[in-house]
Amino acid sequence: MSTVLSKDGTLIAFNRAGEGPALIMVTGALATRQAVARSNQTSREANLEKYFTVFAYDRRGRGESGDTLPYAVEREVEDLDALITESGGSAFVFGHSSGAVLALEAARRLTKKITKLAVYEPPFIIDDSRPPVPADYRNHMEALVSEGRRGAAVAYFMTAVVGIPEGVVAQMQHSPMWPESEAIAHTLVYDGTIMGDTMFGKPLDRSKWASITMPVLVMDGGNSPAYMHHGVEALANILPHAQHRRFPGQEHGVANEVLVPALAEFFKG
Repeated sequence: MSTVLSKDGTLIAFNRAGEGPALIMVTGALATRQAVARSNQTSREANLEKYFTVFAYDRRGRGESGDTLPYAVEREVEDLDALITESGGSAFVFGHSSGAVLALEAARRLTKKITKLAVYEPPFIIDDSRPPVPADYRNHMEALVSEGRRGAAVAYFMTAVVGIPEGVVAQMQHSPMWPESEAIAHTLVYDGTIMGDTMFGKPLDRSKWASITMPVLVMDGGNSPAYMHHGVEALANILPHAQHRRFPGQEHGVANEVLVPALAEFFKG
């Protein structure tokens, strides 16, 4: 493990491995470096290390990174900026799920430092193809965490935001990784802040995303729900220099053997 200081003095923990151009991996909700290391993403990063110097980091408030309050999306962008500086001043970036939206936010602000960007399934809800998330969901999660009901906050996120059936979430609560999710439940509010108003069934803000001018690969899975397809397609249509790829048979947890070649081709092309 290595560390870097963000602009506000927050310590950000990361791993660096491989050779070649820098590639920074931005995780989605409830993910930490340790969780990734135990998942099938381990082989994803190992395979990417054949082509890139891969940076895997704990987003602030997670794992071994610090968490200076008050939270702001700008602080997470500064964390990514510090990693880019550590990597040599410019980097490729890949973001997954809400991490994809954070990566897009960083691309708007760090235009000259992020040379190419790839995103997989930013979870936008832009129409009525699924119900929007509750308008007060961020405040509700924050209240649950402040009351010490971290497990309830995670369960609420899984059901009301992600859309997982309550019975499935009840089973998930008995998994070994549930306590780890509870430990970083407060960061669900952070991800909700990053998502802004993009999950309430409204069209994407064209003026906001059109300012991202570097090449962007926008990806989704063929077996993912329609709302995910619609959001990804809308984003790809707005971005000035985007290409869209849909992987048949894939869902939100995309297989390494599908994603790694696509990333290698895009970033090395």
